[in-house]
Amino acid sequence: MYDRIYNFSAGPSMLPVPVLEKARDEMLNCEGSGMSVNEMSHRSKVFDKIAKDAEALVREVLNVPENYKVLFMQGGATLQFACVPLNLMKTGRADYVLTGNFSKKAYEEGQKFGDARVAGSTKSENFTRIPRQNELELDPNADYVHICFNNTIYGTHWDYIPETGNVPLVADMSSCIFSEEVDISKFGLIYAGVQKNLAPSGMALVIVREDLIRDDVPKYCPSLCSYALTAKNDSMYNTPNCWSIYITKLVLEHIKATGGVKAMHEKAVRKAEKLYSYLETSKLFKNEVSAESRSLMNVVFRCPDDEMNAKFAAASGKAGMSNLKGHRLVGGMRASIYNAMPEEGVDYLIDFMKKFEQENA
Repeated sequence: MYDRIYNFSAGPSMLPVPVLEKARDEMLNCEGSGMSVNEMSHRSKVFDKIAKDAEALVREVLNVPENYKVLFMQGGATLQFACVPLNLMKTGRADYVLTGNFSKKAYEEGQKFGDARVAGSTKSENFTRIPRQNELELDPNADYVHICFNNTIYGTHWDYIPETGNVPLVADMSSCIFSEEVDISKFGLIYAGVQKNLAPSGMALVIVREDLIRDDVPKYCPSLCSYALTAKNDSMYNTPNCWSIYITKLVLEHIKATGGVKAMHEKAVRKAEKLYSYLETSKLFKNEVSAESRSLMNVVFRCPDDEMNAKFAAASGKAGMSNLKGHRLVGGMRASIYNAMPEEGVDYLIDFMKKFEQENA
């Protein structure tokens, strides 16, 4: 109907068509206001309701406990690499588990603010798996342990929640949030850039346990990086990313109406199992990720050489699929199959891969 392609981008990624249609219909007159959400004051009654509804939906759909704050913060997940140590480093010590590019970036940012140390890493194995609990060397006196729950570039996902004792666990869930049921109470803080499963880029969703929010952040902590200030002002200390909050609300309404996170996860499993099953039998395409660490959101694969990888990426684009080329750090290919990717999109990709293999194997 809309002549749309299958967008396998790692982010910004696909949004559900019903969400795009509703946003289109309300573009000139949002909820009877006579204006677009992009024009209205963030202090208006209409937008205040939009923001409150978005927060309530986050709590309902993710089953967020009452002793956690839900914050909408600007800057995306990358700014949270700094916000986390600025707010949570009290003794100046923190543990980071390195499982890919973004956990590494978070670790490097943490080093600017204190003694950030590597408590575990699979770098020597090209980040093809998640380290086991017994491989983690955790400091019981650390202020927090940081992990990246799903690694978009390397196609891995934590298949368990690590035990950290009394040390709060912090997780970057940018590329898997709302795709699986998670026990929020096992985490001190969860953050996620919204541009993969929720909304356009430019905002981060932060879910933080109330006892971790402190007023005595360092004097050099920028106001917009303070969880305490953000919480006290209901994410409205300054003009927020109104559009992303609005789209987040629409996406969460859609998730709720179509079965909730449980249904999203079941669909994710079906899509990923189809693709991994084909890769296991393919003579041309290979996936090198350990089976227990495979991501449901980002499936990486490659041909035997760079020339063939480039040929596949070009051919898939002509066939109506975009952004299948792998990240520049690792090459190969990557199919990001977030919540909004329909099952027929994965079926279409697999059929194309089979045909490509027959012609090139």
